[in-house]
Amino acid sequence: MSNILIIKHGSLGDLIQANGAIEDIKNSFQDSKVLLLTSSSYAYLMSHCPYIDGVLIDKRLPRWNIFYLLNLKKILSKYNFSHVFDLQNSRRTNFYRKFILPNCQWSSTDTTLEPGKSKKDFDKEPVLDRMKIQLEKSGISTNKIKKINLSWSFVNIEKLIKQYTNGEYILIFPFCSKRNLNKKWPYFKDLVKELKQLYKNKYSILVAPGVDEVDEAKSLNAKVVLNENNKPINLNYLITLIEKSSFVISNDTGPAHIASHLNKKGISLFGSHTSPEKISIKSEKFKTIVNENLKKLTVNTVLSEIKKNLN
Repeated sequence: MSNILIIKHGSLGDLIQANGAIEDIKNSFQDSKVLLLTSSSYAYLMSHCPYIDGVLIDKRLPRWNIFYLLNLKKILSKYNFSHVFDLQNSRRTNFYRKFILPNCQWSSTDTTLEPGKSKKDFDKEPVLDRMKIQLEKSGISTNKIKKINLSWSFVNIEKLIKQYTNGEYILIFPFCSKRNLNKKWPYFKDLVKELKQLYKNKYSILVAPGVDEVDEAKSLNAKVVLNENNKPINLNYLITLIEKSSFVISNDTGPAHIASHLNKKGISLFGSHTSPEKISIKSEKFKTIVNENLKKLTVNTVLSEIKKNLN
């Protein structure tokens, strides 16, 4: 029995999108053990994934930390991997290809490129199309890559829903990473006020913050969903909360990817940083609004789209 390694460090949205590819890889190596190398933030979630047989954590310490890299190489070498599927395709993982696991059959963007085509050009293609091309070049049948199944991650959250709602709810994700503030629509607080007036007898308005987002969430005057210890809910709870929602409103963030692949009703707001097509985020029910300058995207415009799609 051979061992197969998949590398996907994150982010959350990227990891969610890779689930179809992970399932396709497992289906192609059913008699092998398939392990995932990822960030610690996603280890618990992915440990429940039925398409992998184990999770390895990469702290992604700086590459000048030679002791960490040597230890990582020692750990990974124990598994004697025959194939590595690099779904991260970063400079770090390219370094791993050369110096950490140089003797494996490696699948990455670099092994996929047609003669004369650059990685920069390839990266302009939609992300799921890129993964499909990469896997097919490596001999993998891609039956699931665009049919992402997250049902394995669902948990029982009935108690949580009863605590925060009377049944139906609109879920808002106004956050983004500090490195990508250009993704952030600045009028969520005003939108919450309008939604509460419009749907006060129908929907609860919820916001589910991450670790560093609780204070910001509390400033929006929506109901802030936390666990029994007043801490952010884990990713299994988050995915299930999205699954059971009536509507999702989000910046271009991980929860938007989850909502899209669950085909939930909702909208995601995009500025000039990228396009919905490039990151494969639209679905039949999950729509997008694009404005080159998110500061010029008005509450009335967003509210109009919500009413049209929610009703």
